[in-house]
Amino acid sequence: MQSQILCRGTAATVAARRMRNILGAVLGRDGWMWRSHEVKLLNTSSGDTVKIGDIAYKLKTPQNPELVPVKHISDSLPQTVAQHLRWIMQKDLLGQDVFLIGPPGPLRRSIAMQYLELTKREVEYVALSRDTTETDLKQRREIRSGTAFYIDQCAVRAATQGRVLVLEGLEKAERNVLPVLNNLLENREMQLEDGRFLMSAERYDKLLQEHTKEELDSWKIIRVSEDFRVIALGLPVPKYKGNPLDPPLRSRFQARDIYYLPFKDQLELLYTAGPNIAAERVSQLLSLATTLCSQESSNLGLPDFPVDNLLSALYVLNVFPMLSSQKLIQRLYPYNSILGKDGRSAVEGVLSRFELLDGRRELAPTAILSVSKTNDVEGHADVTLHIATKDITFQVPAGTKEARPPNSSPTFISTPSHSQLMAEMMQSHMVKDICLIGAKGCGKSVIAREFAEMLGYSIEPVMLYQDMTARDLLQQRYTLPNGDTAWRPSPLVTAAIEGKLLLLDGIHRVNLGTLAVLSRLLHDRELDLYDGTRLLRWDRYQTLKEQLQLSDEQLQERSIFPIHPSFRVLALAEPPVVGASTSSSNSRGQQWLGPELLTMFLYHSVTPLARAEEIGLIQGLTPNVPKDAAEQLLNLTHSLRKTNDPTAQSLASSLSTRQLLRICRRLSQYPEESIAHAVNKACLSRFLPSLARASLQKSLGNCNIQDTPDPAEHTRDYSCTVKNGVLTIGNVSSAIYNPNQKMKVPDVLFYDNPQHMMVMEDMLKDFLLGEHLLLVGNQGVGKNKIVDRFLHLLNRPREYLQLHRDTTVQSLTLQPSVRDGVIMYEDSPLVKAVKMGHILVIDEADKAPTNVTCILKTLVESGEMILADGRRIISDPLEANGRPNTIVMHPDFRMLVLANRPGFPFLGNDFFGALGDIFSCHAVDNPKPQAELAMLKQYGPDVPDATLQKLVAAFGELRSMADQGTITYPYSTREVVNIVKHLQKFPDEGLANVVRNVFDFDSYNKDMREVLIEALHKHGIPIGAKPSSVTLAKE
Repeated sequence: MQSQILCRGTAATVAARRMRNILGAVLGRDGWMWRSHEVKLLNTSSGDTVKIGDIAYKLKTPQNPELVPVKHISDSLPQTVAQHLRWIMQKDLLGQDVFLIGPPGPLRRSIAMQYLELTKREVEYVALSRDTTETDLKQRREIRSGTAFYIDQCAVRAATQGRVLVLEGLEKAERNVLPVLNNLLENREMQLEDGRFLMSAERYDKLLQEHTKEELDSWKIIRVSEDFRVIALGLPVPKYKGNPLDPPLRSRFQARDIYYLPFKDQLELLYTAGPNIAAERVSQLLSLATTLCSQESSNLGLPDFPVDNLLSALYVLNVFPMLSSQKLIQRLYPYNSILGKDGRSAVEGVLSRFELLDGRRELAPTAILSVSKTNDVEGHADVTLHIATKDITFQVPAGTKEARPPNSSPTFISTPSHSQLMAEMMQSHMVKDICLIGAKGCGKSVIAREFAEMLGYSIEPVMLYQDMTARDLLQQRYTLPNGDTAWRPSPLVTAAIEGKLLLLDGIHRVNLGTLAVLSRLLHDRELDLYDGTRLLRWDRYQTLKEQLQLSDEQLQERSIFPIHPSFRVLALAEPPVVGASTSSSNSRGQQWLGPELLTMFLYHSVTPLARAEEIGLIQGLTPNVPKDAAEQLLNLTHSLRKTNDPTAQSLASSLSTRQLLRICRRLSQYPEESIAHAVNKACLSRFLPSLARASLQKSLGNCNIQDTPDPAEHTRDYSCTVKNGVLTIGNVSSAIYNPNQKMKVPDVLFYDNPQHMMVMEDMLKDFLLGEHLLLVGNQGVGKNKIVDRFLHLLNRPREYLQLHRDTTVQSLTLQPSVRDGVIMYEDSPLVKAVKMGHILVIDEADKAPTNVTCILKTLVESGEMILADGRRIISDPLEANGRPNTIVMHPDFRMLVLANRPGFPFLGNDFFGALGDIFSCHAVDNPKPQAELAMLKQYGPDVPDATLQKLVAAFGELRSMADQGTITYPYSTREVVNIVKHLQKFPDEGLANVVRNVFDFDSYNKDMREVLIEALHKHGIPIGAKPSSVTLAKE
C-alpha cells in the first residue's frame, strides 16, 4: 500500500526516499522492502513439513480429519496473505494466541482458515454475539434420562483435544463474558463446572513423573494439549460499532492488522474474475473502492466500501459488459439510501473523478425472457435476459420445485420498473445473496414471492424482530417427552439444508450483534450450531467426502451436513433513516446499514411505482374500480409523494401501494363512497396533528376531492335488524355465522346510537371484503363495546388477548407449562383463533413494543407464522399436505385490533405508524351531542333533561379544547356515563358534587383547574365554588 501511494510525482519520490533512509535504520531491511515468501510442503522421512519463506512447521496427523478446513486456500496466494500466514506461524511456534484485527469482511476469517488448512489443524469455530454466555464457551448442562450432566463446549474441547479455537466478533460479546477465558489464554488453566481442572501441558507432565495417570484422573486434572491455540477475529472498535476490548484480555493476544489486500494483489484477482472487461474499467472500480475506504472519506462520515464484494460484482459485469458502472456500484454501496445530501455529492465526486458516472445515460431496458432447468448442473436454471438489444443466457441457482414462466401469475401484475428490478435481481442472484430495500407497502414481499416462483424455490419466511437472539435464528432448546433436553433446528437451518429461498423479513429491526452470527453463512456458506453440528458448503463437503472416503451416513454420524447448492438468502428491509443514530429503538427508524452489513448482501432498491404503472396495477387487480375515482386518488398520492415537505411525506407513507389497493377494492364494491372519506380513514386524519391535517385537507382541495356530506345522513335510518339469519346494519347485509362454540360469542350492554352504527356499518363493509380491522380512538369512546356488539350481531366467537409492556413474541403464540416434569406448550388465544376460525380481539395493541407486534405482519399478509415450539401456521391447505407440524389457518379467522391514538397523553407505542399499513383502520370518536344525549337518557331515565344537557354541552366544549391542545386530557363518554349512573342511583346528590368524581384528578394542577372551572361554570355546573366567589347576604 505504502509504495503505491508514495510513487506519484517527483516531490513524492523524494519524500519516499527520505522516509526510507530514516526508517531503514529503525525497521531493518525487510521492514521497508517486503520480501517475497513462498509456501512449500516438504515430505521428509521424519514427517511432512510446511515452509513459509524461512519458517518451518512440522505437521501432525489430525485425530478428527473431518474438522480440518478444506478448500480455503486459493491457487495463487497473494504475497500479503503469505506474509500474514508466516506471521501466524511464528506466533504458533512461540505458543502465543493471535488477534487478527481489521475492517469488516471475510478476509480475516479466510486467512485464519487458510493457515489451519495449511498446518492440518482441527478447528473449533464460534461466532460471538450479544447473547453469548460463558456456557457457550465452557460447559453446558444437558439432561439425559433424568440426569443432568455437563457437555464440553468449544473452548474446553479445543483445549483438551489440541484444536485451534477461532473466536469471531469479539466486539459483539457483552462486556465481562470473555474474561472467562483469561486464565486459559495466559496459563492454560481453567476450573470447570463439573469439578474437573484443566492444567497446562508442562505442569501436567511434571506431575506425571511423580504420580500415576490414575491418581491425576482421580483428582480430576485434565491435560491441556500443547497444540491448543486461540485465533481471535475482531473489528477495531472506536472506528466501528461494538464493545471495546477489555484491557486484561487484550494484553493476552498478539495483534496483526489485516487490512484489505494491496491494490496490485486485488487487481490481479479482479482481472481473473472479469476477463471480458476492459482493464481500465476494472482499475477505475478498484480505485473508487480504495478511495471510499481511505481515512479522508471516513472523516466525511462515509461508511467503508465493501471491497470484498467487488469480486462478485465483476462476475456480473463479465457476463453483462454493457451494464452501467454507476448502477453496479449502487448495488454494492447504495449511497442514495445510506447517505445524506453531502455524503451523496461526495460519493458522486469520487465517481466522476474515476469516470464512473455513466448512470445518466438511458438505462438499457432489461426483462427476463425465459427460465428453464439445466440438465447438466443440478440445482441450477438457465435464465435468458433481454438487455438493450441482445439476449444473454446465464446460469443461476434454482429451487427444487417446477419453475413457473415469468409473468404468468394471476396475482402479480408486471410493470416495466418491476420487470427491470427482477432482471437486475437475477443478475445479482447469480453470484450472491440479495437485500431489497423499500418503504413499507411498496411490494417487496410480492416481488420476492414472484422471484422465488419464477425460479422454482420454496420460500422459508423468517420474520425478524428486535429482541431476537442468535438462538432464535439458529437453534432452540426444547425438551423431549421423557424430559431430556434437545436442540431444534430453526427454519433458517432447515432452509439451508433443503435448498430453499430464505426470506429474512425486516433486517432493519434486528440487532447487528445478532445478525453477525449469519456473516459466515452469507460469506462462506458454513455454519456451526450449538449442538456441535457443522454445515459445510456443498463443494467443500464433497471434497471432504472424497479425501476421507466416507459416506454421507458416516459424516452425518459425525454431525456434518452439506448446505444445499441452491440455498439463497433474500433479505427485505425498510430504508435506513439518514442521520438517525445507529441504535435508536424509536419508531422513526435507524441507520441500520453500516459497513458490516454492506459486505453481506448486494442491495436493490424498490422504488415507489410511477403513476402510469400504479394505475395499471390497480386496474389489473381491482378491475371494477370507478375510473375517475382511481385517477383522483393517484393524483393526490403522487402530489404528496413529490413534495419535499416532511408532513406531506409522512402522509404519503400512509398511502402506500398496499393501502391504495385496499381503498380501490372497497370502492369497486361500494362505488358511491366518497374518496375523501377513504383517504381520511387511511391516514387516520382524525388524530393527525393540526398542521398535518390542514396539509391533507389542502391537498385534497387541490386535487378537487371534496368530502360531499351525505344529504340523507341525518334522515338515514341507522338501525340494525336481524331477519331470517341475515344481519343488516344501515345499507350493508351479511349472513349470520353459525358457531360451534356458542359460549365464546360476546354479549354486552349496548345502547344503539347513530354514530356507533355508522362505524359498525363501515367495519362490516371491510369485514366482508376480508380485511383485518384496526380501531383507533381515545380512551372511553367505546372501542371494546363496539367490537363486542359487532361480534354479537354477527354471532362470531372471539378470543381475547390483552397486550402490555412485557409481551414477548413467545407469549403471543404459546404459553409454556410444566406437566409431570415435561414442558408442555398450551396454545395462546392467537393460535386457538387461527385453528378454530374465531375472531381474535387484540386489546391495548399500542402498549406492546412494536418489534413484538410486527410478527403479526406475516400472519396477516401471507398467512404464515412460526411458533416457538416449531409448529407453523400455513394458510394454504394444499401446501400443508404431507408436512409435519403444521396448523392450517381456518378461512374464517380474522383479527380485530384495538389501540389508543398515537401521541401525548397516551404513553403507548406508535402501533399505527408501524403496522397501520396492513390493517383497515377505523377512527372511533365520542358520539355527537344528540346521539350522546339519547344514550345518556337510556343510562339515566330518571335524571332531569336539563342536567343531561348541561353535561353534554360542558363535555363537548372540553373535548374541543382537548382537540385544540388547550388541555391535554381528552374527556370521554365513559366519564359522562359514570356521572349519569351515579345521579340515577343517588338523585339527591348535587351535580357539582358528582362531577368532582371526574375532575378531582386535576385538582392539584392550578392552570388546568382554572380552565375547567371556567368551562363548567359557563354551562351552569357550579364546581369549585370558593367563599371568595360567593357573596353571602347579611342578616
